Amino acid sequence: MDEKKVEFIEQIKRRTKDVAIRVVKMYRELPKQQEAWVIGKQILRSATSIAANYRAACRARSAKEYYHKISIVIEETDETLFWLEILVETDIFPESKLKSLMDEVNELLAIFSKSRQTMNNKKK
Repeated sequence: MDEKKVEFIEQIKRRTKDVAIRVVKMYRELPKQQEAWVIGKQILRSATSIAANYRAACRARSAKEYYHKISIVIEETDETLFWLEILVETDIFPESKLKSLMDEVNELLAIFSKSRQTMNNKKK
């Protein structure tokens, strides 16, 4: 594997881990209300799953295994974005505090989706 590809993979690993860490820290700031707790648990699961499953995708033993793992990563990334939107749209957490996190999750979702799309195009 060439050096640029390895650098890119390591950068995405760091970014996904940073998202997980940011969500954990955001969770600690959520109001102590039942609905915030429920949504917070959901976003904790999905955001930490992004990083864990991306790392697993990077260790895939085959293209088929990578495709499966990156599909999970896409689902978890999209779910994380959904829960962030819910936090904002229900006025549980201010958008101003989540904007950069939401932007990062959107960027990662685009990267993962493009990766899977590229694999689909190669199959044809």
